[in-house]
Amino acid sequence: MLERFVTWLVAVIGQLGYPGILTLMAIESSVIPIPAELVMPPAGYLAAVGRMNVWIALACGTLGGLLGSGINYWIASRVGRWFFVRYGRWMLISEHHLARTERFFERHGPIAVFVARLIPVARHLISIPAGIARMPLGRFFLYTGVGAGLYSAILLTVGWLIGTEGHALTRERVYDYTHHVFVVLLPALVVLITVYVFWHRRRVRRAAKPAGAVRSKVETL
Repeated sequence: MLERFVTWLVAVIGQLGYPGILTLMAIESSVIPIPAELVMPPAGYLAAVGRMNVWIALACGTLGGLLGSGINYWIASRVGRWFFVRYGRWMLISEHHLARTERFFERHGPIAVFVARLIPVARHLISIPAGIARMPLGRFFLYTGVGAGLYSAILLTVGWLIGTEGHALTRERVYDYTHHVFVVLLPALVVLITVYVFWHRRRVRRAAKPAGAVRSKVETL
């Protein structure tokens, strides 16, 4: 069944073109969890055989991720958590997964929006606690865009490699190549995230020092 679904997705993306990528990735990033692993690799595959431009496909995947996440953010910021708890089962969202994502956001703050884009399940849920917390929109879209673009690029690379090596695009081959690509990129991602977290915490501490100094002067007076 999944093999037929992958074949169908290749045909759909080939027919709908770039708007199809944008639409499917917007759905994937919203509350309907279509796996991105079944959307972007077909686009990379089509780019490898000369039927798409890989950079336009990447832009559409990233914009789709921003659009879907923005919808989640807007709903969460307007109606709150109760909407997803009450109606989440109709959108394949369990309260358990939502609670885990909320704890992840609370523990790591804004950087969680970027990191979660690389984690299954949390990918399409992280925008909910961000919306509930009313995270500044500029920062939300920046982190979401970077995370969505990176993940889309990884999956496009998977499809590109399968196509350039002359293999058929199958679910098993997509997951096998995805695993190998992540093994290669994981150390770089860990370093990138570690550097960012260090920089962000240092920036927060520096911003907090003037406020503390002002309080100390007031208390002295």
